[in-house]
Amino acid sequence: MITLEDWALIRRLAAEGVPKARIAARLGISRTTVVKAVASEAPPRYVRAPAATSFTPFEAKVRALLADDAELPATVIAERVGWEGSITWFRANVKRLRPQHRRVDPADRLVWEPGDAAQCDLWFPPRKIPLEDGTARLLPVLVITAAHSRFITARMIPTRKTEDLLLGSWELLGQLGRVPRRLIWDNEPGIGRGQRRADGVAAFMGTLATRLVLLPPKDPESKGVVERRNGWFETSFMPGRHFASPADFNAQFADWLLKANARIVRTIKAAPTDLIDADRAGMLALPPVLLHLGWRNRIRLPRDYYVRLDTNDYSVDPTVIGRMVEVSGDLERVKVRLDGRVVADHARVWARSQTVTDPVHLATAAALRHRFRQPHPRTAEHDGMVRDLADYDRAFGLIEGEAR
Repeated sequence: MITLEDWALIRRLAAEGVPKARIAARLGISRTTVVKAVASEAPPRYVRAPAATSFTPFEAKVRALLADDAELPATVIAERVGWEGSITWFRANVKRLRPQHRRVDPADRLVWEPGDAAQCDLWFPPRKIPLEDGTARLLPVLVITAAHSRFITARMIPTRKTEDLLLGSWELLGQLGRVPRRLIWDNEPGIGRGQRRADGVAAFMGTLATRLVLLPPKDPESKGVVERRNGWFETSFMPGRHFASPADFNAQFADWLLKANARIVRTIKAAPTDLIDADRAGMLALPPVLLHLGWRNRIRLPRDYYVRLDTNDYSVDPTVIGRMVEVSGDLERVKVRLDGRVVADHARVWARSQTVTDPVHLATAAALRHRFRQPHPRTAEHDGMVRDLADYDRAFGLIEGEAR
């Protein structure tokens, strides 16, 4: 077999009109080899002739099992066909055959009409964010990307629980100014999976008059717009940045998104800021009513005058101990009300398992405790129902000269 260099030289000499016999003599090869090289349409390539291996006798049985279930584990297949050789070699052959038996699921090119949809996702920045107690955690960032214009709205939230997801969604839709006709999620537990919707999600979607779309498993193409942005955040926004707190992260991210939304997107050949007005025109109006979202609970305030929201405890005015109070929390504040009157107002803490105490509540509790320990004051008048203590002294012979 001739080399690639000889093949190229033969074809060049033949193109220059050099006789094939002279080319053969010059290179020391047969004239037949020269004729084949000139007639070939591709460079010479060594192809090893297929030969039987230890896997060959088992191949038909393996194919039959894969035809019935293409995802059958290689170890199970090896056991069923009676393989006793190297499992690594067996796995390599099963891996080679498996794609031939998988059912094909073609993905069409999607066209996003103005106002039709927004893709929603959680992005976890690969860097821990410092929290109030000195610890640091990986925190989720809620991202909503308008599918037609590729306009991005996003912010970091404390948890991936339903309450915070809906609060974050409402804030980001407020930034967008309108409501897309469909909100597309990829089976996030705090939103829903399959036919199940998390508590409060159906009411939220109904108030917005939009439709929630939960994607089936293994359908990344339907949410590729937002997922590509998540990858872009990690390569363009994160490098070289440092964050002092979640609020600092959100401030830096919001500033960066102003520039990111003004950049040309290759696939649509336009900047999101140039298309967002047309996108908004096809969306729905925000509801005229105020949505009551977030963390809500109604409890009787216990003696220790603390209420719990998520994993943290917040102090309440101790004067309302024993009475029913309403606890509410959003992404920024935690408030407790008694009959509409605010009896506690705290900044929400993102750290876990913390106790947050207002010094005023602590001082009030100390005063109430001191007053409770004092004897009850005696009244000036007793309506003649109080007995003279001297009667007891005389009865026990404590007054000299008087018998018991």
